[in-house]
Amino acid sequence: MKTITDIFKRRNIFYGWYLVPVVGFINTLTGVPIFHGMGLWFVALESAFGWNRTQLALAFSLTRIEGGILGPVEGYLADRIGTRRLVFIGLTIMGIGFILLGQVRNLWMFYLAFLIMAMGQGLGGWLPLNALITNWFIKNRTTAMGWANSIGRFGGLIFIPALAWGVDPNADNLGFRATATIIGVFSILIAFPISRAIRNRPEELGLYPDGISSKDGPTNSSSKHVDPIDSNYDTVSDFTVKEALHTRAFWFISIGHGLTAMLIIGMMAHLVPMLTDRGFSIQTAGFVVTAYTATSMIFQVIGGYLGDRLPKRILLFCFTSIQAISVFYLILSPPTISVAYFFGIVFGLGFGGRAPLSVSIRGEYFGRRNFGTIMGLSQIPMNILLFVAPIMAGIMYDSQGTYNLAFAILAILNFTGGVFFLLARKPIRSI
Repeated sequence: MKTITDIFKRRNIFYGWYLVPVVGFINTLTGVPIFHGMGLWFVALESAFGWNRTQLALAFSLTRIEGGILGPVEGYLADRIGTRRLVFIGLTIMGIGFILLGQVRNLWMFYLAFLIMAMGQGLGGWLPLNALITNWFIKNRTTAMGWANSIGRFGGLIFIPALAWGVDPNADNLGFRATATIIGVFSILIAFPISRAIRNRPEELGLYPDGISSKDGPTNSSSKHVDPIDSNYDTVSDFTVKEALHTRAFWFISIGHGLTAMLIIGMMAHLVPMLTDRGFSIQTAGFVVTAYTATSMIFQVIGGYLGDRLPKRILLFCFTSIQAISVFYLILSPPTISVAYFFGIVFGLGFGGRAPLSVSIRGEYFGRRNFGTIMGLSQIPMNILLFVAPIMAGIMYDSQGTYNLAFAILAILNFTGGVFFLLARKPIRSI
């Protein structure tokens, strides 16, 4: 019986490009219902239990504590046991968390469910998936990440409106309990078959990254044979974990990523509640989220393409600045539907262009051998910052009745993060 890898070898297609849509699908399943759909759950739970915004936001912040603690472990495991096993384990745990969310009766159960969901997402989602792409690509790394993220956003175009429809507290649809249970059961059922399609490194198939064969020459018409000592493909230039931690670039990238992600996390948690406060229905708010998701889908690819050709740190500064501008436009403009959608488009432009660059820059600077561990360690300072964002916005809303000041502060911090990216020059490893 022929395996998928046999089919791709026979057709002279680099297996790494097959993994790109696989990563995109898993990104959809692990990212959309927890992160992009966060505000939808908040509205449904606020209606069902009367919890305030600070209490709801605390659940999201608790997931950042989990990320800060387990991030280095997740990265280490991605380097040592591989993404394949982690996806199976992570999707299974995440599914259990969603099933528990469907049984929530009080606040502590809600927090527990979200911690379990976040643990599963961390083990089988963003970090190990980016480690997988980093292992399979070097010259086309940012492009591959852009396409994988874009496919994940495309899935969100369907998932977010469906999620909004399912959890809408003002309609007699599925309700948040049935919706969460369906997501949980599906995650558990898909965990094994989707993980079997993953191969952790191209060396497992006798290949080099980007589709170059280490033994038999080119694997497709666009490949050329490269000597194993080619510095673009060996691991001589890969930083050890200790070496990376001693570079200024590691800390500038980590802080820059954290500060810019604070705005994204804050918007994911509070954008839908803000829009419903302004008189929009939850369905309309969901479509605004869909608008920035659709735009980010396009600019994931554009950002990935540019990132393989232009300095990533400069591009990161530009895209993160666009994010900040979009938020100032939202809070300073009248609450009209055209303003909401225009914000979604501009925010998606910055968010989408920034996403593949903020990850692939670490692969370019530090190599692929220890990418997962280095990325995991960088999540510690990142998640300290991400812990603050949703709680701060929730506290300010509960005390002031508006998100304007909280969103303005997050936008300023976002711009500061762009400056840190700009200052993060590529380190040179002394051999």
